[in-house]
Amino acid sequence: MKEAKVKVKLLKYTHDPELTAALAAKLCYSSEADIDSLQNSIEKTDQLKFIEKIVSIGHHSVLEHVSFTFGIEGVSRAMTHQLVRHRIASYSQRSQRYVKHKGGFEYILPPSIKANEELKLKYEDFMSKIADLYDEMIEAGVPTEDARYVLPNACETKIIVTMNARELLHFFELRCCNRAQWEIRRVAELMLEECLKVAPGIFKYAGPSCVTDKCKEGDMTCGKAQDVKRKYAELLRKYNRLN
Repeated sequence: MKEAKVKVKLLKYTHDPELTAALAAKLCYSSEADIDSLQNSIEKTDQLKFIEKIVSIGHHSVLEHVSFTFGIEGVSRAMTHQLVRHRIASYSQRSQRYVKHKGGFEYILPPSIKANEELKLKYEDFMSKIADLYDEMIEAGVPTEDARYVLPNACETKIIVTMNARELLHFFELRCCNRAQWEIRRVAELMLEECLKVAPGIFKYAGPSCVTDKCKEGDMTCGKAQDVKRKYAELLRKYNRLN
């Protein structure tokens, strides 16, 4: 039994994502005779500026031609229940029906509980008791698909996620926000960092709504828009330096 640590890895993505999106956008406005001519006309230096302009004006349909696949682990079932609500995506999650957690399971410990030593100890003890009951049921011949009913939302899981770039921008707007639940916000931030490594032009304006516009949370705003703007400006500078 141990606390799990979150990890996000970009497994696969559309080859040359910014070129792919730029080609799709150029096609909409170009009088080039054929696709080959159009492709040859796009230079790398112009491509980045062009795709940044397309993204900034909201012509996001061309981003649907670009997809990213992430491996995510060290997260809770509570987090993935939120994640799969983003419906324009594909998911493959570790099964609790077929995969046994015999001998204990990893779990997520929320920071608010970790900060309270008394509650932390009770939490860890409770996780241990759940694991013991789970093992007891498995030993008694209870099917894995039934024994899993006692497993908590805190139980660690692994999931592979594929989203296109347009959906990712929407995902980052919602889930990078300070008002998002802490765990999915952390996952979203790590996913965005992976995207910035390979497609900084597409994700130049990614992040919560207050990064490029006003906060959309209304009365529920965190009130820290300027801090958020600085955070994402620094993140962009960091990955622009790497490209």
